[in-house]
Amino acid sequence: MLPTHNDEEFRDRIGTIDDDGKRAWVFPKKPSGKFYRYRKIVSWFLLLFLVAAPFVKINGNQFLLFNVLERRFNIFGFPFWPQDFHLIVITMIIGVVFVALFTVVFGRIFCGWICPQTIFMEMVFRRIEYWIEGDRGAQIKLAKQQWDTEKIKKRALKWFIFFIISFAIANVFLAYVTGSDKLIQMVEQGPADNLGTLIALLIFTGVFYFIYAQFREQVCIIACPYGRLQGALLDNKSIIVAYDHKRGEKEAGRGKMVKNENRAAIGKGDCIDCKLCVAVCPTGIDIRNGTQLECINCTACIDECNTVMDKVGLPQGLIRYASEDEITKKQKFVFTARMKGYTAVLFILTGIFIGMLFLRNEVEATVLRLPGQLFEHKGDNISNVFTYKVINKTAKDFNNVHFELKGLQGEVKMVGASTFKIKREGIAQGTLFVEINPAFLKSDKTKITLGVYEGDKLIETETTNFLAPRSFN
Repeated sequence: MLPTHNDEEFRDRIGTIDDDGKRAWVFPKKPSGKFYRYRKIVSWFLLLFLVAAPFVKINGNQFLLFNVLERRFNIFGFPFWPQDFHLIVITMIIGVVFVALFTVVFGRIFCGWICPQTIFMEMVFRRIEYWIEGDRGAQIKLAKQQWDTEKIKKRALKWFIFFIISFAIANVFLAYVTGSDKLIQMVEQGPADNLGTLIALLIFTGVFYFIYAQFREQVCIIACPYGRLQGALLDNKSIIVAYDHKRGEKEAGRGKMVKNENRAAIGKGDCIDCKLCVAVCPTGIDIRNGTQLECINCTACIDECNTVMDKVGLPQGLIRYASEDEITKKQKFVFTARMKGYTAVLFILTGIFIGMLFLRNEVEATVLRLPGQLFEHKGDNISNVFTYKVINKTAKDFNNVHFELKGLQGEVKMVGASTFKIKREGIAQGTLFVEINPAFLKSDKTKITLGVYEGDKLIETETTNFLAPRSFN
């Protein structure tokens, strides 16, 4: 049985707003159970990955780097430059399609299991809160308590630890933006030599502290658009954290347990209306009201309900991962055409990305004719002047780089030294002349190929136009 008219007030406002329109602070009960244990394992792994990723290096490249200011990006140890922007775009599209596919199939599982906001809130800050202030009942009592010595000590300790962790998170994110080597260098130099960076760190520390100490679940409910996005992506075949209203309500609805009562005979559902699924919810909703944008699929209500069902001798699974069709029509999960379409697009994009990634050159050269310059006669030869830019995308230095003309007789003359160096992940640019005898030119505009060599090793080729007089032959 679906909620009656009197129970429909939850649709008038979000779960954390009371009748007066004020913030209703959520004091979730400490969760426990099978899914919570699984979530802890996943969360600790992801937290370790998040903290370690900017400090791990592959072939000298930071594992993950998003240096927007210097336009340097590393993804899984592969360096990306502005010239590789198309790969960044494909990566973002793959991420969007992946999240969309997961939403279509499994609902908002990303939010409950993988989202950094949820992991930090539920597995770090909330657990510290349980340790200092106690479980739901103790927290509610402390909130109503006068500001005596006990409350001041507990709140001060909690807020201090929250600030330290927020500062640590800000430093980790700085390592993603500036690079871990630069972060370590700034730490060694001290705050006096990096005052601007320190101020930025404190600002972001304040943002993180505000989110986890005050804003909390409002990020998922108000700020994050994903909750509203799932409304457009979910259908009756999507697997979500769902309350089995057919079993829980039956003909006579839910009701408290009464000793020696035959619930089946009088038509009562298996839901005993203990409201522990509401007490354990980190966003303060009643899952029995159906799918709601506030639900992050964290499975806390599943664990709590299964514990209650065990205590009263009823089967587990009153709240479980299920689709609406499974509950109402007893239909098993079906991989629909829409899911197949998303999967196909995901595989195609991933294949394209992997192919482009392995076909990408480690060195990229650009050779352009100097603007405003045509050609010159140099003895018996025709000379063109070019500017060049060579980008070293690798983690090693190139110490003996030079240009050679390929497939055509001629000479390349560098302005300055005949060879040059390119540091790791660096750029070298300058000017060069190409001289070719008119006998080897077929027209006034000839395609020529310049090879970029590191010693005797060809590391890149670049094609450009060579100009000559129309009547050169």
